[in-house]
Amino acid sequence: MATAHNSRNNDPLYSLKDLCKDFEGPVEKIRILQGISLDIQQGESIAVVGASGSGKSTLLHILGSLASPTSGEILFNGCDLSRLSPARKAALRNSEIGFVFQFHHLLPEFNTLENVAMPALIGGMTRDEAFSRAEQGLARVGLDKRADFNVTLLSGGESQRAAIARAILQQPRVLLLDEPTGNLDEKNGLLVAELLMELNTCYSMSMITVTHNPELASRMGKCFELKSGELYEQMR
Repeated sequence: MATAHNSRNNDPLYSLKDLCKDFEGPVEKIRILQGISLDIQQGESIAVVGASGSGKSTLLHILGSLASPTSGEILFNGCDLSRLSPARKAALRNSEIGFVFQFHHLLPEFNTLENVAMPALIGGMTRDEAFSRAEQGLARVGLDKRADFNVTLLSGGESQRAAIARAILQQPRVLLLDEPTGNLDEKNGLLVAELLMELNTCYSMSMITVTHNPELASRMGKCFELKSGELYEQMR
């Protein structure tokens, strides 16, 4: 079983201790995650690979406070996520934890700029400030000329880059990515992979990526395999 460490900072951003997750099966409980202990430092980039159904997305949801472990402990910046109220978890996801999924989940009734600005608007930022920050984000991902486009007119790669701009709008401490290149062709997948590594370097933003894409996994600082509910670091 693996524990990741980084000497740049003695205080981990995430600390998982003997984390387990069960689901109710038709006959008995099914254990998806088994005794995972893992420290993740600020600025680390990590890939999690494994067979479909191995629990990768479940682990990511727990890291993002979208789900709670059955047992064990998960600390984020020293706070026990399992003990936070739903409102506090929602606030944390809006400001500290960014999400990018395989499907971009952009809102078709809004243009690109409005979609990217949404987290800041929800968080109470003024419209002018939110839009200014969204414009900067779109420029960062190379979509400044698509700001006024309805998102239904964006290509697959552009939609995913817009989703990334939205996810980093609040300058979160960590970006959680669930198959971010899974819906893209090889060319756009490479562009998104390069963009993610640039963001990791420029902003010292921790990055945890669930992926079946070996090229994307190879770009991450560390790679772990989730197998039979346990997490193993892959040596390089």
